[in-house]
Amino acid sequence: MYSRFKLLRKYCQYNFNASNGKGHGVHSPFVFDFITKVLQDKKIYPAYKKIEKLREQMLQDDREVEVADMGAGSSVNKSSTRKIKAIARTSLKNKKFGQLLFRIVQYYKPATIIELGTSLGITACYLAAGNPDGEVYTFEGAKNVASIAINNFATCRYENIDLVVGNFDNTLRETLVNIFKLDLAFIDGNHRKIPTLDYFELLLKKSNNESIFIFDDIHWSSEMEEVWKEIKQHPAVTLTVDLFFVGLVFFSSQFKAKQHFTIRY
Repeated sequence: MYSRFKLLRKYCQYNFNASNGKGHGVHSPFVFDFITKVLQDKKIYPAYKKIEKLREQMLQDDREVEVADMGAGSSVNKSSTRKIKAIARTSLKNKKFGQLLFRIVQYYKPATIIELGTSLGITACYLAAGNPDGEVYTFEGAKNVASIAINNFATCRYENIDLVVGNFDNTLRETLVNIFKLDLAFIDGNHRKIPTLDYFELLLKKSNNESIFIFDDIHWSSEMEEVWKEIKQHPAVTLTVDLFFVGLVFFSSQFKAKQHFTIRY
C-alpha cells in the first residue's frame, strides 16, 4: 500500500487532471448520461437511512471476532482478533461510494451481481437495495465476519443476497458454474495483482455486452495501479471510468474505439 502522503499526492494529481464531474466537455453520450443520471443524482433514497443506521451500529460494536484475512490484509490492524467497530472503521466502503453503488444498480438494473469482499455487509446491502428483483452473490473469506454480515442482511430484510464463505480461489469458480450471465461485479476482496487479474478473467467468462465491473482501490498501491492499467488494455474492455477510489469497466460493443475517462468525484 502507498503511504498516506503518496496517496494524497496521487489524489491531488487526479483531482487536477480529472474532468469536472458535471458532464461539461465529455463527448461520450453514455458517459455524459452516467455523470448526470447516476454520479450527480442528489436524491436521498430511503435505503440510505436504513443502511447508514446499520453502519453506525457497527461502528459502536465492541465485540471481538477472529479474522482470517486472505487478501492483502489490513494496513491498519494485523491482529487476527479485531473489534467489529475497528473492522467497520477500516474495511467498509464509505457512505459516498456505497450510495454510488446503489445508484449504479438502481439505474442499470443488473439482474445478477457478484461482490468479492463482503466484510460486514454494508456494500452488499446497498447493492441489494438498488435492485430488489436482482440477486447478489457476495463472497467473504472470514467465517466469523460473514456471520455478522448475515445478521445484518436479516436486520435490513434484504432477502436477495446469497453469502458464500471461503477462499475466493475456490468459491468463486464453484459459484460461477451455476451463473448463466453476470451483469455487475464489485471486486473488493484482494488487493494483490495476480489474484485480482485471475478473478477478472474468471468473471469475464460470464460477462455480456451490458456488464459492468467495478474495481475498488485502483490507486491503493503500485500493484493495484498495474492491475488497473492491464484491465484498461484488455481487448474485451471498451470503456473505463476512473473515479480514483474505484474504477468502472464496461464492455459494450456500442463503443467503436477504447475510451478512458477520469472524472472528478
